[in-house]
Amino acid sequence: MSNPEENFKRIETKAVHSGEPLPRILGSVTMPVFQSATFESFGEGSYHDIRYIRLSNTPNHYTLHRKLAALEAAEDALVAASGMAAISTTLLSVLSKGDHMLAQDCLYGGTHDFVTKDLPKYGISCDFIDANDPSTWEEKLTPQTKVMYVETMTNPLLEVADLRAVVEFAKSHNLLSIIDNTFASPINFRPPEQGFDLSLHSATKYLNGHSDIVAGAVIGRADLVRKVKHLLDHLGGSLDPHACFLLERGIKTLALRVRYQNQSTLAIAKYLAMHEGVSKVNYPRLETHPQHMRARELFEGCSGVLSFELEGGKEAAELFLQNITIPIVAPSLGGVESLVTIPATTSHSGLSAQERQKMGISDGLIRLSVGIEATEDLIEDFERAFDVVKQKLPMKVV
Repeated sequence: MSNPEENFKRIETKAVHSGEPLPRILGSVTMPVFQSATFESFGEGSYHDIRYIRLSNTPNHYTLHRKLAALEAAEDALVAASGMAAISTTLLSVLSKGDHMLAQDCLYGGTHDFVTKDLPKYGISCDFIDANDPSTWEEKLTPQTKVMYVETMTNPLLEVADLRAVVEFAKSHNLLSIIDNTFASPINFRPPEQGFDLSLHSATKYLNGHSDIVAGAVIGRADLVRKVKHLLDHLGGSLDPHACFLLERGIKTLALRVRYQNQSTLAIAKYLAMHEGVSKVNYPRLETHPQHMRARELFEGCSGVLSFELEGGKEAAELFLQNITIPIVAPSLGGVESLVTIPATTSHSGLSAQERQKMGISDGLIRLSVGIEATEDLIEDFERAFDVVKQKLPMKVV
């Protein structure tokens, strides 16, 4: 009998069926939760292969690993207790004392803090690069450089690096290429297909999609995933079985959710770009975005996050957030509900005002994560909030 997974050719089918146990466990259509910390031994030869929940090898973990690898056409995958657990464990597993890395100069705040404040304690250094200018990368190389780290789309400005050049540069200089693919999700971009060694995710976001768990994922080369797993086994950042169950459930609707969010976010971005009260919109599918053509070539869609600034700056932004009724004012992104936040006070609050200013993150920048509500309802809600801003701050939004 042929392998059924050979028939899972398209990503929608893979999201639903890849990795599922066959035959189904007692006929269960849904993968059961194996709420067991330990399992009977069958002569495992390595500590890392002992069936134990902290070692990320319960049936719920295995199903997720196979499904995630299938989604990005990768050799292997691993889930972790959070996106930062995935990021920190990955970097610590591939870098050692004395090593050096190159990183994109507009990283997620938590990653930026880890790279600049924690890695130096382990004797690991980092230089930041302009990911849009490959001609400047070589001057930052040292004999100790081992890793090149970028994001698919940056948070919160939605910049798109020259990702093909990143892969080529890393290969030509014998560096590992690592990318945070959270914002795109496997629906819009699959890094292993483009030659990246490892793809990282905060699975809290689009992969799960329901704002009810925290999780991370590492996807890519089998030898590197195995290396990350060995360190994760010791650091203890494993995902519990029920969270695995919820994450797998979320992944099954990933294609439907993300493709709707692609469409809705583009419509909202176009609305905001034409609004008199908005001074700037950051979304790669807009033709005004500086990396618009690159995004069209690389991505199937630009997902559900955009950021924008109001003419009235921070005061107008705060008033706008006070008067919207559908999006929830909260950090995070990628869920079925729309969320808005001011990055200067949430995701990038750990950076100094000078660091944020250098990155282009103003105190009044609003990040919007578009959910699956009706696009028209969201736009009408924004229009009502803009009317309040215009009434109360008429001199600042003219």
